[in-house]
Amino acid sequence: MKKLKIGILIDSYDQAAWSATMINNIIKSDFAEIKLVLIDDNPKPVPNNSLLKKITNNSSRIFSVITRKLCETIYNKIIERNVYLPDSNAVVNIKSDLEGTPTLKIKTLKKKISEYFLDKDLEEIRAYDLDILVRAGFGILRGEILNLAKYGIWSFHHGDNLLNRGGPAGFWESLEGWPETGSILQILSEDLDNGKVLYRSFSCTDSLSIQDNRNNYYWKTLSFMTRKMKELHRDGEAAFFSKVDELNQAPTFYSRKLYKNPTNSEYAFLVFNKLKEKITTIIGNKFYMNQWILMFHMKKEFSSSLWRYKKIVPPKDRFWADPHILFKDNKYYIYIEELLYATQKGHISLIEMDAKGNYTQPETVLELPYHLSYPYVFEHEDEYYMIPETIANKTIELYKCTDFPKKWEFQMNLMENIEAVDATPLFHNGKWWLFANCIETKGASSWDELYLFSSENLLSQDWKPHKNNPVVSDCKSSRPAGKIFKEGSKIYRPSQNCSVRYGYGFNINEIIHLDDEKYEERVVSQVEPNWDKEIIGTHTFNRVENLHIIDAIYRRRR
Repeated sequence: MKKLKIGILIDSYDQAAWSATMINNIIKSDFAEIKLVLIDDNPKPVPNNSLLKKITNNSSRIFSVITRKLCETIYNKIIERNVYLPDSNAVVNIKSDLEGTPTLKIKTLKKKISEYFLDKDLEEIRAYDLDILVRAGFGILRGEILNLAKYGIWSFHHGDNLLNRGGPAGFWESLEGWPETGSILQILSEDLDNGKVLYRSFSCTDSLSIQDNRNNYYWKTLSFMTRKMKELHRDGEAAFFSKVDELNQAPTFYSRKLYKNPTNSEYAFLVFNKLKEKITTIIGNKFYMNQWILMFHMKKEFSSSLWRYKKIVPPKDRFWADPHILFKDNKYYIYIEELLYATQKGHISLIEMDAKGNYTQPETVLELPYHLSYPYVFEHEDEYYMIPETIANKTIELYKCTDFPKKWEFQMNLMENIEAVDATPLFHNGKWWLFANCIETKGASSWDELYLFSSENLLSQDWKPHKNNPVVSDCKSSRPAGKIFKEGSKIYRPSQNCSVRYGYGFNINEIIHLDDEKYEERVVSQVEPNWDKEIIGTHTFNRVENLHIIDAIYRRRR
């Protein structure tokens, strides 16, 4: 196909940083080009948010204004005190990026909450023969403009349209403490928030920061636009929309309320509950700590009863997590992330365990100037290798054991200039596959999206990204959680469930299809921390011979 011809709908050249990044990604792509810019030329209201101005303009409801301002102040100063992610809504001017692109200023006809394009503007836009219109501005669009571009108007809905229609974006999920926050890319239709879904994804909700809850999924979702454009360009209209139709084939109902800005009483109630939650957490943390520990069970058969697992509890100045196992000479060698709270930097340590479950104290075997975790160890051609997590160095590194089991030497970087976590290799059908969660845009979470790479040779830097990357985009089941294993003829991939909070639980996913063209898996078992009142999370599972081992978040007295 020739490059896709794109039109951009914007309110002005001043764009939110995430939207500006999305538009620049389209400009820099080799599969799409922006042919037309449509600017909303309707008069813009100029808000004045000062308390004095609000009181002056609303003298008949002064109490209401003061109540709202008080709630906002409590939330901003006490609950959401710290924002950690880059501001996705910082203003970025994109006029120079679009210099030379034809521009039309549009005054729409407004009817209640909807906007309609005038016939004269529709005719002028039609002359550009656009493939896609991208909505990065304007209000609720209806009428002929929805069908003017060949493939419609593509627009984000920052929320799961099966659970949340309306807005504000990211607000209700955070203040009501939903386990995850959804987001979709859709083709707009006359039915508000119910267009044909092109892409659906889920992120862990930040329940103590509305702003960071938004920041995370704004930075993540901006990539959906170019991903789907690239796929349409690569696969062609028929194949692309066959997949889209399959995604949208099931009839769906929306039976929840239409979400709106909260009333004062709703907002006060939500802020009060969130304040109570934060105070309870602060007080609780004075007396208790959350510490990653190890738990294991010796059994020949698959050990699925987690209440049988025995605890290995570290001293209170550190945690132990991410256990991976090698088995040699009837002994288990358990490699773990060990992190001292004083340094906040992880290194790799070794615990040795005999067949009866007797174990040694951890001994450091690999420490570098940057953080290490998730020590994936495996055997290949009679040698032992390790791929620890090295996102702090923006690499995926391979180490070789030169003096078993304690001496490990750097072999090579499998990948460089990549922000990847929990790299997990699999040799399947004569080829190496590498699973890892990656961050495509700074500010997005590492919990949400699973990427897949392949190579004919393990010791290579020629790792080919899968054509459908990311192959999973869901915080509930994407991030690797241990060695991929076989039971009978089936292949299973452990994955983390990062909804509710990081490290909440893990899943066992059956890999149904794995080749260069397609990846498919389904969750067949889910583990949540419900078997022990002192355990509030778990996120790694590994099994070798008779040893089954997990890590867990242990709520213990300080």
